[in-house]
Amino acid sequence: MTQQRLAELVGIKFQQIQKYETGANRVSASRLWDIAFALNVDVAHFFEGLEAEKPQPEKALDNIPADLSGDKEAMDLIRSYYAIPENQRRRLFELARVLSDVA
Repeated sequence: MTQQRLAELVGIKFQQIQKYETGANRVSASRLWDIAFALNVDVAHFFEGLEAEKPQPEKALDNIPADLSGDKEAMDLIRSYYAIPENQRRRLFELARVLSDVA
């Protein structure tokens, strides 16, 4: 199936399909559902072969000070973060999320 045909079946432009394919844009759960329906596969098809990771929230919280408002570095980071324009702030947030996932 071509990207053009898939886009038509899903109801979006083929450029959006290209962005999904390259990873430039994330696929929402509802859009993944639409794509699976268009391809006549179950949504689980896209996750075959992936192992589920067990969340370890305690590990992520180990380095966070109990009182963030009393931590100068944390407060400076928060002030700097909110000084960034919203569209750039969203990209920075996604970058931080990816970096923390691989750390």
